[in-house]
Amino acid sequence: MSSREILLVVHTGRRSNVRVAQEVAARFAEAGVKLRVLEDEAPDLDPSCYAQVVPADDKAAEGAELVFVLGGDGTLLRAAELARAAGVPVLGVNLGRVGFLAEADSDALFEAIGHVIQRDYDVEERMTLDIIAVLDGEVLESTWALNEASVEKSMRERILDVVVEVDGRPVSAFGCDGVLVATPTGSTAYAFSAGGPVVWPDVQALLVVPSNAHALFSRPLVVSPASVVALEVDAGGHPAVLCADGRRTVELPPGARVEVAGGSTPLRLVRLRQGPFADRLVEKFSLPVQGWRGPAAG
Repeated sequence: MSSREILLVVHTGRRSNVRVAQEVAARFAEAGVKLRVLEDEAPDLDPSCYAQVVPADDKAAEGAELVFVLGGDGTLLRAAELARAAGVPVLGVNLGRVGFLAEADSDALFEAIGHVIQRDYDVEERMTLDIIAVLDGEVLESTWALNEASVEKSMRERILDVVVEVDGRPVSAFGCDGVLVATPTGSTAYAFSAGGPVVWPDVQALLVVPSNAHALFSRPLVVSPASVVALEVDAGGHPAVLCADGRRTVELPPGARVEVAGGSTPLRLVRLRQGPFADRLVEKFSLPVQGWRGPAAG
């Protein structure tokens, strides 16, 4: 039987996370599971924690069973960049705040390790976004996102004038702080903060969510996953910024156009337990459910 290997990604900016990483490494080592770590994180970790150091590039996760993430949603999104290219699933353990993308919280860390050691887990695919920004026929950026692509004003004191297009037809034009195009996974992230709807992750759809729009018709839209959403920055207006998952940014000159479509490559997420998304929603956001009586008997 070939040896098992896992890519460990850690938010090493917190010393407590580094100590947790050492405990995680010890558990996996006892089970004969090797760990590899990223070269920019290795200096903060004890060498006993890993068997291999790899560059943080598209090949970092190749051949690994999964990517094990210790941190918050930001750390998981960083790990997703490495895992998606290799088709390797990601398991997040939340050591941050809300951590909606994580599968386990810190108090269930060793339970999660046990599931991995026993290969007792499922993998689900999450929709992503393919994003391209162009200006006068020239490609400015081609990237992807798990949560959202946002086009936002680059100057705080200015208004961004933008036209929203769906499937080659204009839908609305308005001044705003920005417009987001999000996946169902991203509906509980930035899009949620901007007033967008929460969408169950098994629903295939694209969300279009204006941020502080100055217009009568500026409600969030839910469109087909096969649709192409385009955001055009007014050629006579101010520049903007394209941001993918809050991690990858590019400046957009006036007249730039951003096209967003359902991604060609999904992200694979590890699931340790099967349960209603509603329960996860209530737990993560501490939603009030007092008074619920359940289905009527019949």
